[in-house]
Amino acid sequence: MFVIRSLALALISALGLVASPLLAQDTRPATQQTGSSQSAAPDYDTWRGFAQRAEDALDGRPISNERLAELRAELVVFRTGFLAAQDANQSRIANLREQIAALGPPPEEGATEAPEIAERRAELAEQLTALQAPGIAAQEAFRRADGLIRQIDTKLRERDAEALLSLWPAPVNPINWVAAVDAVWGTSFVLATQVTSLVDDPARMREFRSNMPVALLLLLVSGFVLLRGRRFIERIVTTWLSDGGSRRGRRILARLLSLSQIAVPVSAVFAISVALEISSVLGTASEAITAGLQNAAIAYFTARWAGRQAFPVEESRSAALQLPSARRREGRFWANMIGLALAVSVLLREFFPVASNSDAANAVLAFPVLAFIGIVLLRIGMLLRQHGTVLSADENREPAFLDRMIMVLSKVLMVISVGAPVFAAIGYVQAAQAMLFPAVLSLGVIVLLLFLMQLFEDIYCVITKTEADVDTALLPSLFNFFLVILSLPAFALVWGMRPTELLEFWQMLREGFAIGETRISPTNILSFIVVFSIGYLITRILQGGLESSVLPKTKIDKGGQKAIISGTGYIGIFVAALVAISTAGIDLSGLAIVAGALSVGIGFGLQNIVSNFISGVILLIERPVAEGDWIEVGGTMGTVRTISVRSTVIETFDRTDVTVPNAELIQGTVTNWTRYNSLGRISIPVGVAYGSDTRKVARILKEIGENEPLALIDPEPQVHFMDFGADALEFELRLILSDVGFGMAVRTELRHQIAERFKEEGIEIPFAQRDIWLRNPEALRGETLPPAPEQRRDPRDVKARTDMVRDEVLDTAEAEIDMDR
Repeated sequence: MFVIRSLALALISALGLVASPLLAQDTRPATQQTGSSQSAAPDYDTWRGFAQRAEDALDGRPISNERLAELRAELVVFRTGFLAAQDANQSRIANLREQIAALGPPPEEGATEAPEIAERRAELAEQLTALQAPGIAAQEAFRRADGLIRQIDTKLRERDAEALLSLWPAPVNPINWVAAVDAVWGTSFVLATQVTSLVDDPARMREFRSNMPVALLLLLVSGFVLLRGRRFIERIVTTWLSDGGSRRGRRILARLLSLSQIAVPVSAVFAISVALEISSVLGTASEAITAGLQNAAIAYFTARWAGRQAFPVEESRSAALQLPSARRREGRFWANMIGLALAVSVLLREFFPVASNSDAANAVLAFPVLAFIGIVLLRIGMLLRQHGTVLSADENREPAFLDRMIMVLSKVLMVISVGAPVFAAIGYVQAAQAMLFPAVLSLGVIVLLLFLMQLFEDIYCVITKTEADVDTALLPSLFNFFLVILSLPAFALVWGMRPTELLEFWQMLREGFAIGETRISPTNILSFIVVFSIGYLITRILQGGLESSVLPKTKIDKGGQKAIISGTGYIGIFVAALVAISTAGIDLSGLAIVAGALSVGIGFGLQNIVSNFISGVILLIERPVAEGDWIEVGGTMGTVRTISVRSTVIETFDRTDVTVPNAELIQGTVTNWTRYNSLGRISIPVGVAYGSDTRKVARILKEIGENEPLALIDPEPQVHFMDFGADALEFELRLILSDVGFGMAVRTELRHQIAERFKEEGIEIPFAQRDIWLRNPEALRGETLPPAPEQRRDPRDVKARTDMVRDEVLDTAEAEIDMDR
């Protein structure tokens, strides 16, 4: 297959892999396309005869790759029909099974049942067997066809591997050059003969003279387009792309217009091909020569365009490669050289077919091109490595994922560029071609991916009307991700995978995988995703309508409204999942045993999560705690912000969010300060010195409490004479606030007022005093103490001292208890 055709196939597969199997299915004979898969049963007699012939062909004498490909295509048609036939009568079979189940379990051994039920059970079982027969036959035929296809694929892969490892005569050996010279001389002689025979053929001469004006006109126009048109377009594109990221619209037009750098010159070459064909100068060789020119033009100008995309003329912030101007110019030069090498390779394949020449001639003709491509790839790999050097010198830019991939690509290219020519020089020419050409085509696919990514980013910026950096935007990142995923088949084709193997992989996906008796395929998954997404969207719309239109008009409090909205969301998602599973045709009964086995282990691992979930449901139903409540749980005090099915978020007064599992709110002790109203009592303890007028103190404190705007009049503020403290007379001002949320601010303000009034009234607020007695101060000063005379202790004095110490300890403990109160 030609190099350019391989590239075209790779790019098409990257954009339309999903449609390929559908197109392949349309190649079945007309007799097999009539009717649906359920209404037209497969012809098993025809299939058995064809399958036997295919098995005989595979087991008999060797056959060509073309014949194997034809057999495989016909087998794929049969297999597709059998796959569709496996689902025949599924709805009827399900109904019969339900009818049989409705009759109850069959009688145990030795037991009997009513004759009517037994007769009906036998009748239904017979119908079930008859309906299952086509599906069973289709499954058997499907397995047979699938086995034959796998056998053909294995044989083709073995042949490809054998061809890659085949050793041709070494192209560097001068002895083998004679064969190449003979091939070139023979082709040149045939071409010269075709041209010179024009003079000897009067009919061709008359045709030549009549078509000469049109051919000359085409040649002149094509020559002008090749010489001037391409440069004019490149100048426009360069000017528009150099405007930077501030004019995204012009950048989009410039990127799209850059594709004309391929279309315009290739069209000119096609016009030249038409001129050569209508002039009849080339004779019978015109078809091969014009096809070679067209493919060579596509190769060269595509490579030239890719070089200008990867190494732009003007410096651009959006360019994937950040290189100096001189290095970008060098990159464009080597890209042109790659295009030239590809064009020469295409012409060699057209003029010197591999099957028409000896291995020695093929090796000698291919080696110069391979060596040249190796040199070019080595230089491009070195340029890519310089990209990493530029990034390392820039301290303000961190290497991104793309930058790391570029460094890996540079190393791979340098290894291939050195190893492949060495293999070709030894004689492994086909192995070298299998490394160099895929590497070049992979570079082309990568450039195309970057081009599409940058184009989408520009379109995204135009639509969203933003000129900011889109590296952090979600939509362009998702597009880039899916684009890379879609390009994987293209890379697979480039590196030697057959299109039939890709279709085989798609067939495996269509067939799906089995879990127990349940088979899940991509169609089921896609149906589930679509239906569930629709159900999820309807649920969110219903929640939005309840929140904005219905519930605000009711008398339900805000917490109850939140509970209804949350409950609606959970029920809607659950119903959407059930409907999606039913629509996708997934039979959950086949998963019952698997689910039962997993539930035991999952139950132990998820018991805390399940407990929190159940607690969250209880909170939403009973609503002991609602959003906006001021609560205290487990030493955490704050305002409830959100209540979910697993946890509750509490915002503390330090403005920090604390996530509390719902199980703690149900099982633990919760203090709710504002559940039903915002009223709350605050207490302010006050101590005054002994000797103060207690009546006056109580009157002052009551006046201060009554003057507080947030204090309720009924019940009015209260002042209590609490106790005779160790250091002060203890009073306490108690008042109920209309909004306890301002308790801290009210306490602060009241303490300021108390301090000011006590100062004006001459009332002292004492502080704690302690008298410390030192025994033996002479010892602390370092003086020698005289020996103490022996005194006889009176037992009554010891008892009195003990009673005094005990009284002091008891008084101190009682004072501390009162202070805590």
